[in-house]
Amino acid sequence: MQAGNNTRVIHHGDSFAGDTGTVMPPIFPTSTFAHGNAGGFDYTRSGNPNFRILDGVLASVEGCAHATVFASGVSAITAVVSQLKQGDLVLCEENLYGCTVRLFEQVFAKFGLRTQWVDFTQTEALEVIHTSQPAMVWLESPTNPLLKVIDLEAVCAITQPLGIPVVVDNTFATALVQRPLDLGATLSLTSTTKYINGHSDALGGAVCTNDPEWHQKMVFSQKALGLQPSPFDCWLITRGIKTLPLRLKQQMANAADLADQLARHAKVNWVRYPHRSDHPQHQVATRQMRAGGAIVTVSFNASQEQTYALCKQLRWFTMAESLGGIESLICHPATMTHAAVSAEVKAKLGIDDGLVRFSVGCEDLADLQADLDQALELLA
Repeated sequence: MQAGNNTRVIHHGDSFAGDTGTVMPPIFPTSTFAHGNAGGFDYTRSGNPNFRILDGVLASVEGCAHATVFASGVSAITAVVSQLKQGDLVLCEENLYGCTVRLFEQVFAKFGLRTQWVDFTQTEALEVIHTSQPAMVWLESPTNPLLKVIDLEAVCAITQPLGIPVVVDNTFATALVQRPLDLGATLSLTSTTKYINGHSDALGGAVCTNDPEWHQKMVFSQKALGLQPSPFDCWLITRGIKTLPLRLKQQMANAADLADQLARHAKVNWVRYPHRSDHPQHQVATRQMRAGGAIVTVSFNASQEQTYALCKQLRWFTMAESLGGIESLICHPATMTHAAVSAEVKAKLGIDDGLVRFSVGCEDLADLQADLDQALELLA
């Protein structure tokens, strides 16, 4: 019988510590290794014990055959896209993380990679796969920051017979909430900076897959492009993931309650939280996601000045980039995470001056509720 999530994130297998009996894996801060060692290591850009330990934990949590770790989520994206060639078309969900958009439109486009942006919550998007014949389909679910939920199984049912690989950025959900590979995706990509590490003190990324060819491609990209993480960051992330189920349970419980609280406020146009019944893709979310996650996105009937004032008035929600840590954060996507996205695209997607994204942490719910109440008085 397979061990449960709490057990698998704690017990990581070999610590590569020889005969010391250490319970926790040490850090291996070395650039090079003696030839002929038992682990087969030669140079840290090509692999390191801390990489391999984290690879194993992530593959176990994802329930897959292979995981490859990278220096950041953006490094993981770069590793995947580097396997495409000039003229290839990537069919993308129109609401992606702003840095993903920037990479496709301002970096990879210079090398002849083409992108087409589609709303994958619409059934017509499935037809676009047939008509455009892309080299790859790139999804997020839930998306950043609008929390759109894509029917991953429906998309993969179209792509699999056509041999089109599907990448799902699973950062917002993690494998504890949603398993893209089980739903047919080729690659499950995660910024381990976020929930996996959970303490806002390390950068990392990972790509998980059951496909041995794609695994070899990721290992090659890690080495050839210099996308490897540091041993210390891998050690921190391995330590952080041990409490992922505990942290996420508290964060998701807080998020669900705060979403309900925000939805009752007169100055709120709408609240997006996947497991609320008013979410546009609620049925897909409840079928595909074990829980609603710990991100809440809110549209306030407010100007940028008013929205900024609200963000700054909060005590327990720090206005900052990133998400997924034990601390609560609030973000203004239009001027922060999606600042690089054109004004026209932001307007089309609905990323306006009144939109904020809450990354809900592990604080006491009563404290977070009281903090929101006092800040919302600015909009009264």
